[in-house]
Amino acid sequence: MWTKDDLHLTQFDADSTGLVQKVTPESANWGYTSFEVYELGAGQSVSLVNDGRETCAVVISGSATFGIDGKPFGDTTHRDHAFDRKPWAFYAPAGCNWNVTATTTLEVAICGAVASQPNSPFMIAPGDRPIETRGSGNNVRHVVDLLPADSDMAERLLVVEAITPPGCSSSYPPHKHDQDDLPTESQLEEIYFYHIRPEQGFAFQRVYTDDRSLDVTMSPEDGDTILVPKGYHPVSAPHGYEVYYLNVMAGPKRAWNIHTAKEHAWLLES
Repeated sequence: MWTKDDLHLTQFDADSTGLVQKVTPESANWGYTSFEVYELGAGQSVSLVNDGRETCAVVISGSATFGIDGKPFGDTTHRDHAFDRKPWAFYAPAGCNWNVTATTTLEVAICGAVASQPNSPFMIAPGDRPIETRGSGNNVRHVVDLLPADSDMAERLLVVEAITPPGCSSSYPPHKHDQDDLPTESQLEEIYFYHIRPEQGFAFQRVYTDDRSLDVTMSPEDGDTILVPKGYHPVSAPHGYEVYYLNVMAGPKRAWNIHTAKEHAWLLES
C-alpha cells in the first residue's frame, strides 16, 4: 500500500545530466507510467533511448532543439515560464533514440508510458492545441490538452497542462479512473508535476479511495511531484497563489473515462 512518502516526491540535487526528478513504473509500484525532469544549462544535451516506452518532452521553461535517431528534428522558441500557456512539446515513439539540447537555460519534463508501436515523431507548437477553460465560479481551470484521448497520436500516453487560478479547485468534483471498465471508467495511473506562482506558495491535494484504505492529503510546493496510483485526487489552489500542474497518464487502454464520487456528483448538476 502507498504512503504519503511514496506519493509526494520532491526534487533531488541535479546529477551530471541535469536530472532532478525520476519516476519509473518500478519506483512507483505500478505498471505503465514514467516521468523525469531535467534542468539544463545552455548548450547542455541529454540523450535518451525509448526502449519499450514512448515519451512526450514538454518544455516547461526555456528553449531547446530536438533530434531523433541522429538527425535534427525541430527547434522551439523561448518559453518564459510554465504559466504563459504556450507549451512546446516533442513526441518520440517507442524504439527510437532521441536527444534534447538546451539553447537557453531549460527545464524540460519527460512524460513516458510503456509502449511498443512505431508511431511517427512530431512537434507540438504554441497554438497547436487550444486553451480550454473548464468549470465555472471557483472551480475554474485553464487546460491545454497536449495528447488528447480522442486522438491516435500515441499508444498509451496522455499529457495535459492545467493552470488553476488562486482560490479555485481543480480535478474536482472528486473523480477517479482506476478501473478497466470501459466505457464507464478507464484505468489510468496519473502524475501531477507542480509549479506555484509566486513560488513560495503551495497547493493541496488529497488522494483517497472509497474505502479509505488509501487516504492522504499533501501540500505540494513548487517543483514537487504527486503520484496518483488510484482513487480520487482533487486539487485546491490557496488564495493568492496560482497553481500549474503537468498531468501524465497511462494505462492498459488509451481512454480517459472518469467516475465522479457519488456523494459529490450533485456539484455537476449545479
